[in-house]
Amino acid sequence: MRADIDLENIVSEFYSPLYRFAFSLARNEAQAGDLTQETFLILSKQHAQVRDVTKIKSWLFTTLRREFLRGLRSQSSHPEVELKPEHQDQLVSDSAASQAIDAATALEALTQIDESYRIVLELFYLADLSYKEIAASLDIPIGTVMSRLSRGKEQLRTVLAKTAPPEKISPSPQAKHLPS
Repeated sequence: MRADIDLENIVSEFYSPLYRFAFSLARNEAQAGDLTQETFLILSKQHAQVRDVTKIKSWLFTTLRREFLRGLRSQSSHPEVELKPEHQDQLVSDSAASQAIDAATALEALTQIDESYRIVLELFYLADLSYKEIAASLDIPIGTVMSRLSRGKEQLRTVLAKTAPPEKISPSPQAKHLPS
């Protein structure tokens, strides 16, 4: 039996995890925002077709992933060119900068993982889906989800172990010889 869907509540509850998942797939803020909005647009148009409201989370993540893949197919025939500014004018505190660097390092390492493992890792850690929800979203058995998660974590550990920590900036040799 299907209860009425409260779209506003669903958007407020799932926007952030969906956006993070979209960003992990697209690796582009604008495209991640577009994918997230497109997913909610599809939900608003097709909410009458949702039979079980308790499975809305996996429905949203599955829909977002399908839209991403559809976009990739479309993009291969119509490539885009992204313009990037030469520098960014944002001021960031040291702790926020170090967290961003750590997050960026982890996300960069995640890009080096085999795709089948990476998708399961992203759904589990970034989208906060359960094994069952991941299995339903990817249409694979739960055992396969568990196996890919385990192997993906091992690959991620290996990649992160090879990543050298950022070098500390030391004073230049000339600075030692300056008169006081």
